[in-house]
Amino acid sequence: MIKAIILDVDGVIVGEKIGFNSPYPHPDVINRLKKIRQKGISISLCTAKPHYSIQKIIDDAGLNNLHITNGGGAVIDPIDNLILKKHVINKEQCKKVIKQYLDNAVYTEFYSVNEYFIQESQKSELTKTHIHILQRDPHVVSSLIDEVQKQDIVKIMPIAKNEDDKKCLTELFEPFKNDLTLSWGIHPIALPHLFGIITAKGISKKQAALEIANSIGVKPEEMLGVGDSSSDWQFIESCGYGGAIGNASDELKKLVCSKGKEKSFVGKSVDENGILDIFNYFSV
Repeated sequence: MIKAIILDVDGVIVGEKIGFNSPYPHPDVINRLKKIRQKGISISLCTAKPHYSIQKIIDDAGLNNLHITNGGGAVIDPIDNLILKKHVINKEQCKKVIKQYLDNAVYTEFYSVNEYFIQESQKSELTKTHIHILQRDPHVVSSLIDEVQKQDIVKIMPIAKNEDDKKCLTELFEPFKNDLTLSWGIHPIALPHLFGIITAKGISKKQAALEIANSIGVKPEEMLGVGDSSSDWQFIESCGYGGAIGNASDELKKLVCSKGKEKSFVGKSVDENGILDIFNYFSV
């Protein structure tokens, strides 16, 4: 029996059809989430975004439980104002990695639990796109490096222009790989841009999912994980059941299906509310 669900947001319940499923899920999806939660099943949204960017989803669906935000950098229940975990990055490491990206003209943001910051000199059309995605304006500062000392940073986000640029940004991260963790995410309306997710060493969506399982007393094998990108396998792998949305990468679909027919399912695309297919298959 599935007792808890770990659910990626962008590309899974939020798509690119503004007014239909962007910036918020379709009403049918919200209503289904609400019904599942009312059955006593925990639904933890799992995202690289901050909690305030998913607050409306949480409120509308009544998801009064823990959620994974900032790529695992914070595990929080914003309804009950509970922060289970806040994994703060060392300030000196923050300064070094941010300087590395800024010196190479990489659009870079950093995040505390409640706010995000950009440098004045980097404001651009990408800033406007990210405001739509995050549903909040950034704090614009003259120097990100100077601002580091004033904040508890849980995530640094360098943004790649495309897949080729992603390789360059990954190479720039090499000097820090022993002290920090880098993963990648996407958002349908921001493509071909890709979002780097830099967190403290060992901190990821997988670690956060296990922290939630331990906190609520549910075994990982009793959890359903659903995503759309290969990076989501990091938390889906630890769940007993796995789902992939129709627009998911081929790699993720193959990995999810490796769990076996009874424990895996691939639904329709996000723009067809494919998450409902997954919920129907697993009878939740």
